[in-house]
Amino acid sequence: MSIATRPDPRSPVPHLADSHDLIRVHGARENNLKDVSIEIPKRRLTVFTGVSGSGKSSLVFNTIAAESQRLINETYSAFVQGFMPTLARPEVDVLDGLTTVITVDQQRMGADPRSTVGTATDANAMLRILFSRLGQPHIGPPSAYAFNVPSVRASGAITVERGAKKTVKATFNRTGGMCPRCEGRGAVSDIDLTQLYDDSKSLNEGALTIPGYTAGGWNHRLYSESGLVDPDKPISKYTKKERHDFLYHEAARMKIAGINMTYEGLIPRIQKSILSKDTEAMQPHIRAFVERAVTFATCPECEGTRLGEGARSSKIGQVSIADACAMEIRDLAEWIRTVEEPSVAPLLAALRQTLDSFVEIGLGYLSLDRPSGTLSGGEAQRVKMIRHLGSSLTDVTYVFDEPTSGLHPHDIQRMNSLLLRLRDKGNTVLVVEHKPEVIAIADHVVDLGPGAGTAGGTVCFEGTVEGLRSGGTITGRHLDDRAALKETVRTPTGTLRIRGATAHNLRDVDVDIPLGVLCVVTGVAGSGKSSLVHGSIPAGEGVVSVDQSAIRGSRRSNPATYTGLLDPIRKAFAKANGVKPALFSANSEGACPACNGAGVIYTDLAMMSGVATTCEDCEGKRFDASVLDHLLGGRDISEVLAMSVAEAEEFFGAGQARTPAAHRVLIRLADVGLGYLRLGQPLTTLSGGERQRLKLATHMAEKGGVYVLDEPTSGLHLADVEQLLGLLDRLVDSGKSVIVVEHHQAVMAHADWIIDLGPGAGHDGGRVVFEGTPAGLVAARATLTGEHLAAYVAG
Repeated sequence: MSIATRPDPRSPVPHLADSHDLIRVHGARENNLKDVSIEIPKRRLTVFTGVSGSGKSSLVFNTIAAESQRLINETYSAFVQGFMPTLARPEVDVLDGLTTVITVDQQRMGADPRSTVGTATDANAMLRILFSRLGQPHIGPPSAYAFNVPSVRASGAITVERGAKKTVKATFNRTGGMCPRCEGRGAVSDIDLTQLYDDSKSLNEGALTIPGYTAGGWNHRLYSESGLVDPDKPISKYTKKERHDFLYHEAARMKIAGINMTYEGLIPRIQKSILSKDTEAMQPHIRAFVERAVTFATCPECEGTRLGEGARSSKIGQVSIADACAMEIRDLAEWIRTVEEPSVAPLLAALRQTLDSFVEIGLGYLSLDRPSGTLSGGEAQRVKMIRHLGSSLTDVTYVFDEPTSGLHPHDIQRMNSLLLRLRDKGNTVLVVEHKPEVIAIADHVVDLGPGAGTAGGTVCFEGTVEGLRSGGTITGRHLDDRAALKETVRTPTGTLRIRGATAHNLRDVDVDIPLGVLCVVTGVAGSGKSSLVHGSIPAGEGVVSVDQSAIRGSRRSNPATYTGLLDPIRKAFAKANGVKPALFSANSEGACPACNGAGVIYTDLAMMSGVATTCEDCEGKRFDASVLDHLLGGRDISEVLAMSVAEAEEFFGAGQARTPAAHRVLIRLADVGLGYLRLGQPLTTLSGGERQRLKLATHMAEKGGVYVLDEPTSGLHLADVEQLLGLLDRLVDSGKSVIVVEHHQAVMAHADWIIDLGPGAGHDGGRVVFEGTPAGLVAARATLTGEHLAAYVAG
C-alpha cells in the first residue's frame, strides 16, 4: 500500500480490536454466588460493594482473578507448570474478555527475618548499586552492601570460564555485606540456661526442665548414664570439664546403658531437636518452653543494621547505606535529591521516583530497614502497590481488597488519586470496598447481596454511584449515613495513667485514658496510635487485647472449634443418641477413615506441587458414614457445621436441639457481625476484620475489665457499623472500659472521649494533639482528624 492511500489513523471508523471493552461473567456459582451474570467495563474503576459475606470476594477473587491466573499458568511449559499450584476452573459458565489480573491483597508479607520494606520494593537494590559506584572507600560490587549475601573466601584450584578463555585461580573471594555474627538478621538469639535446668539439683533429682527430658526417659538417661558427669552432683558444683561435656560436647558415638548411642551436649541437642523447628507447628507446651528459653537481643557487632563492618564504613558524604536504610523514607528522598552525579543520573531518577511513591501513598514514615513481617495488612497492601505504580504494563486488571483498610480519612484521598492514576494509564481497576469515599469515585458500581452467606450471592444493583443512591439497596440506603455527635457523654469511673511513653516514634507521651467509657484513639497512619495503645497498656490481668493478627491453628480449625462452640454441640449430639461425644469430632473417633477427617486428600507429587482432592468416601463431610446416622433435631453433625451462625442460633435456641451453652456463644458471634460465617469454615479463609471479630466474640465471655480493639470496623459494611456501635455500647454499659484504635468517623462521633495523635506520621507524629470529647474536637478543628470529623457530621 502506498503512503498516499494508507487509511488515516485518526479515522472515526472503529477498529474491530477496540470493540472488546467488557469483561463478561455469565452463570457464576462460586461459593454462595447464585448464577451471577454481569458485564464489567474495561479501563474503568469498578467498585464492588455489599455486606460482609455477600459474595464480593467470590466474584472478584475466586472467579475473575482465579480464572485469569489459571489461563496464564497454562501458557507455561509442562516443566514449569509442575512447580506451580494446580488451579481448578471456577464454577462459571462463561468468562469472556479477561485480561491479565494483578491481585493486590492484604495478606501479610513474608515474615522472613531478612525481608524488609527495602528488599520488597527494589529500593534496596538501587541503593546498593548507588553505594557501589559512589561510596568511599570503595569496597566492592553491589553485593558488598547486601545484608543477605555472605562473604566467601575459598582456596584451591578454581577454574573461571569467560567465553573461550579459562583461568585457574588459587583463591576465590566474594565480598558480601552480611554481618557474620547475626547472619543478616540484626538480632542474635541466645539460650537462657536457667530455663533448661535447675542448677541447685542433680540430674537424678530432676534438674532438667525441658519438655521430654523427665527422669527415667531416654533423653534423660543419655546424660545421667553417660559417665561424663556425676548424676548425683548438683549442676552448680560441676567442674569446668563436666560443664563443657554436659552442655557443649560435640557429637560422639559411645556406649550408654549398654547401647551404642550418639552423645552430644545439651545445647546442640535441643537446638537440633526443638529450636530448629517451626514454632507455629509445635505443641502448645513446647512452644511455651521455646518462647521462655530463647531470648533475642540486638546484634552487638552490627548494632542491628545487619551489615558487616566494610559496608558500614563506606559512605556517600557522611551517610552509610545503614544510615540511609534507617532514615524515614521521606527524609531519605530528600537526601537522595542532594546527591548529584551525572554518571548515575538515571539510577538516581528511578530511586527518587520509588521513594516519592512511598510518600505519595502515605508511607513516608516507614524506613527501608523495617522488617516486612511487622507491617499491618493495609501497609503491606500499599507497599505492594508501589511495585505497580512505576510499572510499564498497561491494559491489565488490578484487583484490590479494601485498599483503604487502616487509613485515616486524610490518607483515603491519596489512595483514591492512586487508584485513578492506575485507571488513567489504561488499566481496569476492580476494588472490593465499603468506604463511601471510595465508592464515590467509581465509574461503575456492582452491589451484591441482599444479605450474607446463603441470603446473598445475587447482584442487587449495577450502574453509577447516583443510581446506587436511589436504588433502594442496603448499600444505597446507608451510603449517606452520618452518625451524629452524642448530646451527652458518659462520665469516667477512673483513669489509666500513661507516663513517658517512648515506644517507636512516641515523644515522651503523658496521657490519662479514661476508664468506664468508650475511648477512641485516632490519628493519621503512622502517628503512633498502636505504639501508644499496645506498647503502653500492659496486656496483663483484666486487659483483653483483640488485634487482627492470624489465629494460630491448622487448616482443620474453624469458628466452631476456636470459640469452644463444638464442645456443647458434641455433648448434645451424644446425649440425644446415647453415644460418646468423641464420635462427633472429625479429629477423633468420628473422622472419615479415608481422609482422617480433613474432608480432602492431599497428594504429594514429589517435585511437583501437591494436589488436594475432595474425599470420595465422605464427599468432603469429614465424618465416617455411621456418624451421620445420628441426628439432633433432624440434622446430622456435618449439616450443623454447614450452617451459618444465624441459622445455628435459631436451631440451638429452641425445639429439640435447644442447647443453651451453644446458643450463648452463637449470640456473641451474631453480635459482632459474623452471622453469615459457616460454623465449619476453615479459619485460614477469614479476613483480618473477621479474625478480630471472632476473637472479640470469644473474649467477651472473659472477666476482663479493659477491652483494647484495633480497627474493629475493618471489612464491615456501612449497615454493620451501626450494629458494632451497639455492641461497644453494651460492653461499656456492662461496666467494661473500651479503648478503640479507629479511623472510622462514625466510631469517633460515637465516642465519649477522643485522644488524637499526630500531627503527622513517623517523626512528625508521636504527640497528643487533642484530648477531649468529639464535640470539642469538631469545635476546635485544630487537627486533620478534627477537620474530617467536622465535615463528616455536617453531612
